[in-house]
Amino acid sequence: MIDKARTLHWGRQIDAVMLEIGREATICKIRLLDPGVIEAVMQNNESICGSNNPRAFTKLRQLLMMGTFMRGKAYDQLGPVEAEALIAKVREHLRSHFGDKLGGPPGSG
Repeated sequence: MIDKARTLHWGRQIDAVMLEIGREATICKIRLLDPGVIEAVMQNNESICGSNNPRAFTKLRQLLMMGTFMRGKAYDQLGPVEAEALIAKVREHLRSHFGDKLGGPPGSG
């Protein structure tokens, strides 16, 4: 069993990055959770932005790369089951904080 302190540490780290990702996506008016949108941001495709803010888009892209790295580290440290459970909680927190501004597939909200 994974100790609670380690899970709390990873939860705080992932939550902080995900909240900032949500803020930057909102500034850029990007429905980040819609299919294909994260991939477009990672490929540096600014055409998906609903507003022109290159600085926010760059920060969003960098945060997504960091989030991808952190997710891998969480899997290594916590294991896939615990990491996925933690990430699911963070997603729910994001949805409650940002509502449907970040998009998502039909029926996900």
